[in-house]
Amino acid sequence: MIYWDIFVAFFIANLLGYGGGPSTIPLIQNEVVNHYGWMTLQEFGDLFAIANVLPGPIATKMGGYIGYQVGGSLGAIVALAATILPSAIAVIILFKFVTLFKNSPQVSLMTKAVQPVIAILLGVLAYQFFSSSFITIGILHLLIVALIGYLLMYKLKIHPALVIVCGLFYGGIFLS
Repeated sequence: MIYWDIFVAFFIANLLGYGGGPSTIPLIQNEVVNHYGWMTLQEFGDLFAIANVLPGPIATKMGGYIGYQVGGSLGAIVALAATILPSAIAVIILFKFVTLFKNSPQVSLMTKAVQPVIAILLGVLAYQFFSSSFITIGILHLLIVALIGYLLMYKLKIHPALVIVCGLFYGGIFLS
């Protein structure tokens, strides 16, 4: 039964996650944290940070890890299959229609209409991570990490992956 739950959680999140990784993360978080309770929000946030640093699609990295934690090796395989299947099915079925509708104004409007929804989902996720961090590490460390992250990314133009690694080191040194 656990493998069916893993499959459903990742299949639904990736089926409804129009737009790739950023739009699927809040949906995966809802399934994994809120619906099934396989992880806490803090654990999910840590996994999200680590998955962002590693190369490759974020949804597959998170799916593989969560699937492994919940159901072992077979759970990882099931989660990865459920993550990849919606896109694979869509590509196979819709491939012949791509050339027909690629310049359609309706398709263009639909794509533009989805973008604010994705932004709101990511904003809610960011707020949840912020409030969880505020409770867990306190306002002082939260402000230090936010300020250093801002300075590194926007003033010194350092790549966000390196800023995340710096945040991991900061947490390992001062918060463990």
